[in-house]
Amino acid sequence: MELDDPQRSPGPNPPRRFHSRLTLVALLVVAVAAVGAGLALAGTRSASVGSGVVIIDTNLAYQGGQAAGTGMVLTSSGLILTNNHVIRDATAIRVALPTTGRSYAARVVGYDVTDDVAVLQAGGASNLKTISMGDSSTLSAGESVKALGNAGGTGSLTPASGSVTGVNRAITVSDDQGGSEHLTGMIQTSAAVRPGDSGGPLLNSAGQVVGMDTAASSGAGAHSQGFAIPINKAVPIANQIVRGEASANVHVGGTAFLGVEVTADSYYDGSGAVITAVVPGSPAEAAGLSAGDLITSVGGRAISSPTGLTTLVMNQRPGAPLSTTFVDQNGETQTARLTLASGPPR
Repeated sequence: MELDDPQRSPGPNPPRRFHSRLTLVALLVVAVAAVGAGLALAGTRSASVGSGVVIIDTNLAYQGGQAAGTGMVLTSSGLILTNNHVIRDATAIRVALPTTGRSYAARVVGYDVTDDVAVLQAGGASNLKTISMGDSSTLSAGESVKALGNAGGTGSLTPASGSVTGVNRAITVSDDQGGSEHLTGMIQTSAAVRPGDSGGPLLNSAGQVVGMDTAASSGAGAHSQGFAIPINKAVPIANQIVRGEASANVHVGGTAFLGVEVTADSYYDGSGAVITAVVPGSPAEAAGLSAGDLITSVGGRAISSPTGLTTLVMNQRPGAPLSTTFVDQNGETQTARLTLASGPPR
């Protein structure tokens, strides 16, 4: 099934994207052992600040908009778990404690696009209250749950009660940029997850986190369905990110940035990536690339498609030098040298 991601708001101001790709979701194994090996969640103390759940606001400078979502505090020093789509394309990120008004600039520690998981570090944070972990592997249909998040992007936390209606669901989720993702192992609930709730906790009857709210069906009213990533699946991925272990799915650290928008070649021989736009001030602009040019190789590796270019750049580090071969609008092959910048997460 395909679900909408209603995140844009109308009006003359820059669009504000409210993250809540809520759909069928489910949780995996209890995080106690996994967390013990990696994140080591801090215990709750009376002097701890906040509720363990934070508001996330991002600036999408290259899109001329903003976005809002939710996150969960994993450590008292400010490691935050959220959905990757909450921070995707963000050029600046802030996390706020809704009960205190305190906020922090945050950086991306790493992310997993395939599983829609990301970890942030709130700069200068200390003594934050952390979430209480539950065991998502014990969930079954009929159990009472509650979704908690920044519904509607109001900056406050709003609960939505419901029950588990299914586990281990597979769903295809559409986003506001025309893309889609296939997510598996999800928890499905009757809780009315709303835009802005993405990255927030799905709580069991004991107030423990068993899932991360991620998507919602496009239907409104009593029959709408919410979906969450099992916390036992999300936390091991977060552990891997914090340990700095990059993989085919997990990206660690900053995201390399070339500064071009590309499309498939419909004029040349079907290979390469045609530039449709160049970001002002980007490495691509500095190297003399312009709209209409066809990128054929980067770093000595042939580019067969726009996806191939994106993958190759994603596997680099900000600051890496690269040579780029392209065919300009006059049909001449040229080579340019550039240094990749640090850009928004994918």
